[in-house]
Amino acid sequence: MEKTLYLMRHGETLFNQQKKIQGWCDSPLTEKGMNQAKIAAEYFSDNEITFDSAYASTSERACDTLELITDMPYKRVKGLKEWNFGTFEAEHEYLNPQLPYRDFFVAYGGEEEMQLRKRVSDTLLKIMQEEKGNTVLAVSHGASCRQFMRIWSHTSQIDQQSGMANCCILKFKFDKDTFELVEIINHDYSHL
Repeated sequence: MEKTLYLMRHGETLFNQQKKIQGWCDSPLTEKGMNQAKIAAEYFSDNEITFDSAYASTSERACDTLELITDMPYKRVKGLKEWNFGTFEAEHEYLNPQLPYRDFFVAYGGEEEMQLRKRVSDTLLKIMQEEKGNTVLAVSHGASCRQFMRIWSHTSQIDQQSGMANCCILKFKFDKDTFELVEIINHDYSHL
């Protein structure tokens, strides 16, 4: 049975605004981040998209984003957390190495790129395999979403070359244990 997964990044946070590395540490949504989530909620409402179930990373910023999109009960899932950047967490972004990061953060107590990719992919695969409904919302993080896109790039005709904006929505078709990215929804937040 074909299902649909809407995977999205959380709204803007205080650390995003301050250009700090976030990872497993957390910071609250800004007013702009809350408004981004409300715009995403309007998108789902305007397109008559209803969810059979919802999931969020255990990070507060992901849960708060989801709660601004829907008031339905949801499950918090550790496997949807952001990349663990080790001792670089809460430091300024100028300390980040050049992309791609690969396994740079391992030496600083962080996570390997392929470990992150596998964690997120295994988590979403399990969710979709066990899910009884057809339409699922999962709120996660920028690097987590991007790594999930990469693991399924061989099945998808579209890709996002630029960075993943806050509250970017990735629509995946799920069938026979395979994900296909079918749409990237980015909203214009320049007025916020």
